[in-house]
Amino acid sequence: MKRVSQATPEIARRLRQVRQIWRSEGQRGISDRVRTALASYIKPTTEKWPVRPADVLAADLTRPIQAPSRMAQPDEPIAVNWVMPPGSPGSGGHTTIFRIIGYLQRIGYINRVYFYDPQLGDHQYYADIARHYYGFAGPIANVDDTMADAHAVVATSWPTAYPVFNAPCSGKRFYFVQDFEPHFYPVSAASILAENTYKMGFHGITAGRWLAEKLRAEFGMTADHFEFGCDTSRYHRAAGTRRKGVAYYARSGAARRGFELGIMALQIFAQRNPDIELHLYGEKASALPFAYIDHGLVSPDQLNTIYNRCFAGLSLSLTNVSLVPHEMIAAGCIPVVNDAIHNRIVLNNQFVRYAPPTPHALAMELEAIVKDSNFEQQSQAAASSVTSSTWDAAGESVDAAFRRVLRSSERS
Repeated sequence: MKRVSQATPEIARRLRQVRQIWRSEGQRGISDRVRTALASYIKPTTEKWPVRPADVLAADLTRPIQAPSRMAQPDEPIAVNWVMPPGSPGSGGHTTIFRIIGYLQRIGYINRVYFYDPQLGDHQYYADIARHYYGFAGPIANVDDTMADAHAVVATSWPTAYPVFNAPCSGKRFYFVQDFEPHFYPVSAASILAENTYKMGFHGITAGRWLAEKLRAEFGMTADHFEFGCDTSRYHRAAGTRRKGVAYYARSGAARRGFELGIMALQIFAQRNPDIELHLYGEKASALPFAYIDHGLVSPDQLNTIYNRCFAGLSLSLTNVSLVPHEMIAAGCIPVVNDAIHNRIVLNNQFVRYAPPTPHALAMELEAIVKDSNFEQQSQAAASSVTSSTWDAAGESVDAAFRRVLRSSERS
């Protein structure tokens, strides 16, 4: 009886909570909380890290890199080992890496890909994606199989920096940095381990000037950068299309893309502009407080069609900017981006519209584009502004960085 009497207040409290959730959120509110509680109950007590602890322990950052450099003879092609996590189709980071690799391959480099995969995925599956989706024709192996000697060995994310630091193969160490990855985590062991990779003595090659400046100023890294390109063969303004929507790059699984902020901005916009279509893409969305067209993960050709149906696009980047704003501009879709120094430095385009990162300010900027009487003229001029922003130019910058740093290393 004592246990029953002790339990009664708790049961009553839970019943009151259920009634309150039901009144406020309905059945979905109840089912969401039940699923969350069950997922928390059955998930493992320890999570699989993106880096193996053994690789962190093997990397003694109090000592300089032990791997020797390898000189390139005048007539010898430059050999580069690229160490990367396996990539799924549509990964923006892998798209950029393989675009650069493709350019280097065309001008005579020898490129090798080595997967670093603590999750122990199916190597053949990801190798097929690299070949058939990203078009890589060179050798693909596992980093644990021992890398061949090269002129350059390139880490492409913070977890891959540890095996690159530890590898015995020869080659100058580089770091292909596309974002400030410590910001992917709350302050934690993971954020510190990510930050430590900028202290390994690698030479950085960064996506955009903001990252290069940040790494030089805060970590003393040597770093070059390349400007973002745009594949205008895929993203372009289609003549005769009728625009009647707004696009949103919705990534709830990537906190740095500010999903919740974007949804609140669109909720305000939808209330004021019920006749404007809202197109969400990037991943499948769940129930939202406004009507929308859910495209999920789309191909570049499908994406270009979406952009050409839209006046404006919302693209939020709380760390380094994504490829999305340039692609929108190429299609004549005016991007609205959260106002931040890292976005302004990297985008550097007069047709990008910046707004403070508040729901109302973002919604107002979208509305201003939709109601702009000069939209057609702005759209045409925007599309024309990116015709010279090619990925070949980005590849040329990376090639120049490799050659200059390798010549310097050989002299020293």
